[in-house]
Amino acid sequence: MKKRILVTGGAGFIGSHLCERLLDEGNEVICLDNFFTGSKENIVHLLKNPYFEVIRHDITTPYYLETDQIYNLACPASPIHYQYDPIQTIKASILGSINVLGIAKKTGARVLQASTSEVYGDPQIHPQVESYWGNVNPIGIRSCYDEGKRCAETLFMDYHRCNNVDIRIIRIFNTYGPNMHPQDGRVVSNFIVQALQGKDLTIYGNGLQTRSFQYVSDLVEGMIRMMENENFIGPVNLGNPGEFTMLELAEKVIRLTGSKSKLVFMPLPADDPTQRKPDISLAKEKLKWKPTIALEDGLKETIEYFKRIL
Repeated sequence: MKKRILVTGGAGFIGSHLCERLLDEGNEVICLDNFFTGSKENIVHLLKNPYFEVIRHDITTPYYLETDQIYNLACPASPIHYQYDPIQTIKASILGSINVLGIAKKTGARVLQASTSEVYGDPQIHPQVESYWGNVNPIGIRSCYDEGKRCAETLFMDYHRCNNVDIRIIRIFNTYGPNMHPQDGRVVSNFIVQALQGKDLTIYGNGLQTRSFQYVSDLVEGMIRMMENENFIGPVNLGNPGEFTMLELAEKVIRLTGSKSKLVFMPLPADDPTQRKPDISLAKEKLKWKPTIALEDGLKETIEYFKRIL
């Protein structure tokens, strides 16, 4: 049966891939976005589909429509973008959550919150499991995002407990792929753009800090499995447990692009986590999900995308 699905932040990097997949599965999709970090270029090819509509709206202001499911992705997610206007960032997480939960409460829609591995802060346990409460600086330059997402999880749980709203919570680890913004400041897009332009690759700190990178199609598969799961609300980690240092990633990008770029080292930004790796045991158990795209294969696709848009 065709579902009516609202995707907030649907013109963003992840949201655009999700909209496309939901349309491919025969659903009616409403993309709501204020286009602060989202781009019409990401969704223009979907506009010819009669079951796709776009609403320009800021999720911090209430909105009402009838819907069966809501994916709440509306929030700047890269440090450059979320630190540009930190007050608006925390409003997107908190007021945005209140507004989508209000729609879900009125309509009986199931609502999925796209939370983040940033709720773990600079973790003191490794890899990170969902039961870990995190190590977050509440007054740092990343707090608008970290604490905003933590508060959003609180709101989702309280609406579920107090109002019986049908919720799902996922925690997204570093994700990459086509439709990334070339100036979003994330490490994968930074390295690829610098390499393709023949510039030196910027490494922050000593380059030994680690991240785990999942390709966007793996994430979208996990999101849909979580939404369709009938008896598990989360939170659940969605990420690729393959762990790489920044130096390893830089070397892969240089090799795959055939670039002559060198590495330059810069000071580590404040509160930048030294390691990040998901424990995905819960996702494997509850969703029968695990990532399938190897880093090298995903990087090749992403490099081809950046070659086209640059």
